[in-house]
This record gives sequence, structure tokens and C-alpha cells, in this order.
Amino acid sequence: ALSCTQLYKGVYLPSHLHPPQSLKYYEDFAFRPDDIIIATYPKSGTTWMQEIVPLIVSGGDPASVETLPNWNRVPWLEVYNARNLNLEERPSPRVFATHFHYNMMPPGFFEVKPRVIYVMRNPKDVFTSSFHYYGITSFLVKPGSQSEFLHKFLDGKVMFGSWFDHVKSWLNAEDKQHIMYICYEEMIMDLKDSVARIAQFLEKPLDAEVVEKIADRCLFKNMKQNNMSNYSMVSCEFIDQTKSEFLRKGIAGDWKNQLTVAEVEHFDAVYKDKMKDVKYKFAWD
Repeated sequence: ALSCTQLYKGVYLPSHLHPPQSLKYYEDFAFRPDDIIIATYPKSGTTWMQEIVPLIVSGGDPASVETLPNWNRVPWLEVYNARNLNLEERPSPRVFATHFHYNMMPPGFFEVKPRVIYVMRNPKDVFTSSFHYYGITSFLVKPGSQSEFLHKFLDGKVMFGSWFDHVKSWLNAEDKQHIMYICYEEMIMDLKDSVARIAQFLEKPLDAEVVEKIADRCLFKNMKQNNMSNYSMVSCEFIDQTKSEFLRKGIAGDWKNQLTVAEVEHFDAVYKDKMKDVKYKFAWD
């Protein structure tokens, strides 16, 4: 295996983001029923949801996304900073993020059944975004050539394992009534409708004008200007945005600019095989 990664519950994680004491903290975490968890495979729209959900919960208050950087505002429970945020003292509803597969979730999650928003994105775009992202971070293994990285990606030999396993694990979750499934592409197509649906799921009814205001604020071009959300505060030794911006394009279908015809054919064949038993209707199909 690779020196800066570790195998945890069968999945590769970057070691310095997820030291053992942080994983232990998550294992023992005391959830509340009204917690909200944004669960994603990396590069599927986490940053976007970390903007949308606090705005919904606060009824559209801009301070909810302008006060804290997004990794403290909606912390990943498996990342090292979570244990230093006194999360047990945060008022409800607390909002968290995780990149864990469903079957990796800690015991407390299954006992308490907090609410989950699971965001999915076309895996070809996830691949494209990951390829650029791996190239600008210091803490992830260098991706190698595009075709090398494609094979790793399709084999699940990347951070947080296989996209296919991740999506299937959450789609096959028990207690689906506390999980909302949404595709990145639906948010691109109609952000206002997506915001309204998320608000409804969170039992936080909002006026049409508040929904409109939140959707406008969360348009990619506007969110990109928010220094608390665009990772401009992260030192360039971790993320070198001179090579590629963290919030790069925020579009659907960028894989068409990235993958060769042969790579697309290979990707499609693997996808068809791995997803053959999945009944869910994805927005990108």
C-alpha cells in the first residue's frame, strides 16, 4: 500500500487527515435524532451541500455560511479537526459531513438514525474532478497518468474506495425513511426545486422568496466568491490552487472534455456490469 494512506474497514484513507484517534472519536460519536448528515463519495457535491444545508436550517441567514470555514461549519466526522470543535455543545440541529460508506458508519448512527442527505454524481464527472483534485493536493497519492488513474478509480484503489460500492451501500441502506437521495445533476438542472425539496425533507418549510434567495446564493459562481467555502484559506502546501481551483467548474458533463472515446467505452462497460442490479433512476442515465 501507499505510505500516506491507511486501510480502514477495507477502504483507503489519507492517514494525516484521519489519524487513529479521529477515527476512534467517530466510532464513539454520540448522535442525536435531529442531526443532519451530508453523506457523499468525494467530489460529488459535498462543498455545495455544506453551503445549502446551513442556509436552509437557518432560514436563509447569510451568517450561517459567512462565519466559519465550511470544514468547521459542517465538519467531516472522520477528519482530525472534528474532535476539537466541541460538537457535543453545538445546538441542534447539528450538520455534519461524511465520506464513509453506509457499512462503515459507527454503531451510534444505526441506533439513533439521524437524518441523511446522500448526494450522488455521474461517476465520469467524479473521476474527472478527482483527477484534477489529486493533482493539486499534497496529501493524496499522485494520480499518475489519466489511464492509470482511471484503472485505479474503476478498481476502487483510490481514497474512500470504489464509487460503485459507496453508492450501492447507501442505496441499499435500511431505514430509508430518514435518508434523502439527490443527484448533483438535479441540483444543476433546478437548484430552486432541489433547495425546496431538501427543506421539505428537513421539515423546515421556507417561503418561496427564501428558497429563491438561498438558491441564488448557492449558484456555483456566487459560492465560488465565498472565501469561507472556496478553500482560499487553506495553505498552498496542502492545496495548490495555482494548478487548478478547488471549486473548478461546477458543471455536469465535464468528462466529455477529459475522457477519450476508448476510456468512455471501458468506463461504460464497467458501469453497466457493476450497476446491473441497481434499480435507482439516476439523473445522468
